[in-house]
Amino acid sequence: MTAATVTEPSASPRRRRPRPGRTVVLNVAAVIAGLAVWTGLSVSGITGLTGPVEVVRRGAELIADGTLVTDVLASLRRVFTGFVLGTVLAIPVGFLMGWYATARALIEPYVQFFRTIPPLAIIPLAILLMGIGETPKVFVIFLAAFLSSVVSTFQGVLDVDRTLINAARVLGASDRTIFMKVVVPASTPFIIVGMRIGLGAAWGTLVAAELIAAQEGLGYRMQQAQLYYDLPTIFVGLISIGVLGLVMDRLLLLAERRLTGWQERR
Repeated sequence: MTAATVTEPSASPRRRRPRPGRTVVLNVAAVIAGLAVWTGLSVSGITGLTGPVEVVRRGAELIADGTLVTDVLASLRRVFTGFVLGTVLAIPVGFLMGWYATARALIEPYVQFFRTIPPLAIIPLAILLMGIGETPKVFVIFLAAFLSSVVSTFQGVLDVDRTLINAARVLGASDRTIFMKVVVPASTPFIIVGMRIGLGAAWGTLVAAELIAAQEGLGYRMQQAQLYYDLPTIFVGLISIGVLGLVMDRLLLLAERRLTGWQERR
């Protein structure tokens, strides 16, 4: 008698995580491809388009005379200050709105109202009320970061699984314990996402914020270069903002992995 071969049903294939080495290779390949396309467009006869070599040369000149370092530090100071202040205020306000229905009813209309107003539209009012110093520049960046982060934090609290909260109550946990041990950890991924969006909004607002009587900064330098049709300097400013924003975003992702190690990832 021939034994029948029994084939067990195969388990559903798992989504494989990309290996770190492969990810780095793909990132480098994407950068090289982008540079190749940029170079091709610059030599194809498009009027005024600057190539990577000219941009690198101009960047080296700005680094050598200290201009780029000064501008980077000035812009970093403004973005970091506005972003930190906006995030520090947004997190407790978001928790307050999500945890207490009364606070939500009182605060949410103002948050949603100001979300529909671009931070750039606040610049004239900020100049009139705060002058032309550093305060209005930081305030506009702060507002952009705050409005992005507060909504994400608020939504994170609302989306906490009610089963977890009810289970904690059944086990005798107080509201304070539930908030600290259940709500805060479950909301952390939303908070990090809000911070990343807020960081992008802060850098996106920087150039316009530095319209306010600035004497240094990447946005200021780009606006001055525009007056003289200095495309290499404009590209140096754009690339500097992109690189700085990318580095800060990667740092937030690193913090997310450390704070949410319990979360399943793809």
